[in-house]
Amino acid sequence: MFVRLHHLDAYYFQLLGSARASTNVGVSVSSSDKVEFIKKSGVQGLPESPNGGVKRFSRVYRQTHHDRRRGAVPKQGLNRHGFVKDHDRKQRMNNGSDGRTVKKKGGVVKFRSGIAKDLVEKASTNCSTKWLCYGGCIPSILQALETVKDLDEALRPWEESLNNKERSIILKEQSCWERALEIFEWLKKKGCYELNVIHYNIMLRILGKAQKWNHVESLWDEMMSRGIMPVNSTYGTLIDVYSKGGRTEQALHWLDKMNKQGVEPDEVTMGVVVQTYKKAGEFKKAEQFFKNWSLSKTLKDEGRTSRVRTIGTLESASQPHVCLSSYTYNTLIDTYGKAGQLQEASDTFAWMLREGIIPNTVTFNTMIHICGNHGQLEEVALLMQKMEELRCPPDTRTYNILIFLHAKHNNIDKAANYFKKMKEARLEPDLVSYRTLLYALSLRHMVDEAEILVSEMDERGLEIDEFTQSALTRMYIEAGMLKKSWLWFRRFHLEGNMSSECYSANIDAYGERDHILEAEKAFLCCKERRKLSVLEFNVMIKAYGISNKYEKACQLIDSMENHGVLPDKCSYNSLIQILASADLPHKAKFYLMKMQEAQLVTDCIPYCAVISSFIKLGKLEMAEGLFEEMIGYNVQPDVVIYGVLINAFADVGNVREAVNYVNAMRNAGLPMNAVIYNSLIKLYTKVGYLEEAQEAYKMLQASEVGPDVYSSNCMIDLYSERSMVKQAEEIFESLKRKGDANEFSFAMMLCMYKKIGKFKEAFQIVQKMRELGLVTDLLSYNNVLGLYAMEGRFKDAVETFKEMIEASIQPDDCTFKSLGAILVKCGISKQAVGKLEITRKKDPQSGLQAWKSILSSVVEVDDADTHLSCPAASFSSTVCVS
Repeated sequence: MFVRLHHLDAYYFQLLGSARASTNVGVSVSSSDKVEFIKKSGVQGLPESPNGGVKRFSRVYRQTHHDRRRGAVPKQGLNRHGFVKDHDRKQRMNNGSDGRTVKKKGGVVKFRSGIAKDLVEKASTNCSTKWLCYGGCIPSILQALETVKDLDEALRPWEESLNNKERSIILKEQSCWERALEIFEWLKKKGCYELNVIHYNIMLRILGKAQKWNHVESLWDEMMSRGIMPVNSTYGTLIDVYSKGGRTEQALHWLDKMNKQGVEPDEVTMGVVVQTYKKAGEFKKAEQFFKNWSLSKTLKDEGRTSRVRTIGTLESASQPHVCLSSYTYNTLIDTYGKAGQLQEASDTFAWMLREGIIPNTVTFNTMIHICGNHGQLEEVALLMQKMEELRCPPDTRTYNILIFLHAKHNNIDKAANYFKKMKEARLEPDLVSYRTLLYALSLRHMVDEAEILVSEMDERGLEIDEFTQSALTRMYIEAGMLKKSWLWFRRFHLEGNMSSECYSANIDAYGERDHILEAEKAFLCCKERRKLSVLEFNVMIKAYGISNKYEKACQLIDSMENHGVLPDKCSYNSLIQILASADLPHKAKFYLMKMQEAQLVTDCIPYCAVISSFIKLGKLEMAEGLFEEMIGYNVQPDVVIYGVLINAFADVGNVREAVNYVNAMRNAGLPMNAVIYNSLIKLYTKVGYLEEAQEAYKMLQASEVGPDVYSSNCMIDLYSERSMVKQAEEIFESLKRKGDANEFSFAMMLCMYKKIGKFKEAFQIVQKMRELGLVTDLLSYNNVLGLYAMEGRFKDAVETFKEMIEASIQPDDCTFKSLGAILVKCGISKQAVGKLEITRKKDPQSGLQAWKSILSSVVEVDDADTHLSCPAASFSSTVCVS
């Protein structure tokens, strides 16, 4: 299924390790190198990588492999982004302005005013280190904008000399969308500045990231009205921000608009679109978009018209000659991984290697995560080996993935070892590292190891998140260290930073293990901090249910409004289920009505719980009445609640009511299911409706589930009653083939063969039952004993009776009827047998001994070592099959 990575290493990794390959690739393995390149170029950053890489505001074009191979040299003047080369900057540097904007008048350099001069000098000394990388006047401008609210005052020293590039950087560096928009409007108002598509792209991204969609659309309309034509990066920006803002449909709308305008996506825009489809879970569309783009670009770049193989059809001998960045390969690999397409992810990785692109840490992290999530731990080890060979150092995320994967596959020792290796590699474990390993340790109750990690976090001043806190509370509880669990909880409670969600998680941890006192104490701690919410009440109701404290659960939900909290759907559902399961349907109905009054009933589930509880107690009228009330509230019944009612009336043999509910269900357009067919077969068996049972059984056979052993046994019972041997045998043989035939199946067949006089087949059934150990209940013993009595095998009959007593199976009237027939056949009068029965019924214990004694003497069975005993109890009444 998955391409083994060691098939790739012989040629491709040697190529990538060579000096020649390195010079041709030109893709930095280090993400910091990429960031540095962006900063130096002064343009917008790269889009966010699938694994947490850098973000791109617009475009950073690099030479493609074809450009580098052909020795292409970038043109002077206008660059590929549409930026104008800043010739003034060089002139300013020559004039010695040291980054300060000056006004030239008669060859003399002067500041506009003393205030402005002071502002510039102050700004140059306080500006951010991040801004210093731009050089020139940019750091001073940005510092001025940061400290001076009035834009006229802040920008006065540079007002007449801002070029396009400087305006772009000023807009891009604004952290607040309102400030960026204010500067943008100021530039427009001045009227002396050219605002081109790059500036609009920057503003579209800033406003889109802030999810100010009305401003984004207004800015787009403004571009159209001003005749500023959108370019590739404009559409890519819009698609990106709408996608990240959770508006996938609108993002794809911009893609449609881009296509209609005849603008072909470049590589970056293509990557954005693939990311958009990936986030929406539309993996097939993502793959198809890439294929179409790849094919189009290949044909355009090379003028090819023949059929070209793309990434999805790697069986072909040729490769598309489209050159991609490592970012794009990472996006594709990640997309295939999230789609569960392991082969395609591996093929893309192989294609990347063949193209001479050096995998970076992000690439390896993605591949490791994909392989590990699908249990391919051998490939994970191989990938780690190749990272070392390529001198591509693992980062903290790499180790975090490895810790997670090995913990997931229950190799906690290896997970802990990677945590240790991370430290040895001089990488600081982050919160994810600790959280991942701590959670794995807590699940395994590895208390000592978990406490060591907690101590490390405390020493480093790392905050323990609430998820980890509650996980360790649960660890202590499940390890039987209740006192430690409470001290751990108290530590965070006393710090005063626990959220309502964290309190509820701790209460639930105590409640689930029936530590109700601790759960109540944690609840009171939450109340003390005034953080009670519906969550705490819900988990306490659940805890009271587990502890069978039903009154306390009711009192708690009744008190919620006094604490300013209203019960929600979960509160009522939980309590209703608890009360219904405790056979308290009247109380459950009371809260169901309160839930209905609060308009929180959205389905028939709570009604079904209460109706089932009434039925369990035999109160069918109450169940029917509640069902009618439910219909009156316009709550639609589902197939489950119909099934409960049909089964209830099937149990009591009420055909009319059961069929009424079947018809009502059909009229509601609900499909019949196996549960209902089984209930009907049970009903029809009880009342002896053969044709109806046969019809239901046929429908069950046609269903996906098929008949179970219970419904099949019912049909055998019906057929045996009517001596329909062939039909009974067909079902019995079917059960045996499937290995489903149970003791009742054999007993029914034995009963039928005995009834019709097929003693050979009957004894074969008895022999098979004994071989399988299926003579264990009263019905089976009575049938076997009765068969022996009929055939004159009196000794076997008495031995079976002894087995029955030794197995603590209480004999009934049917048992003694067969034994009485043996005594009569052996010459004992019917009057004597009648006296034995009278004695047994008056005193079961002495009566049983009398039966045993006379059977032994008459049938001549040596029972000296056999002790027969039967406790004085009323005998159960069962169907006598003889």
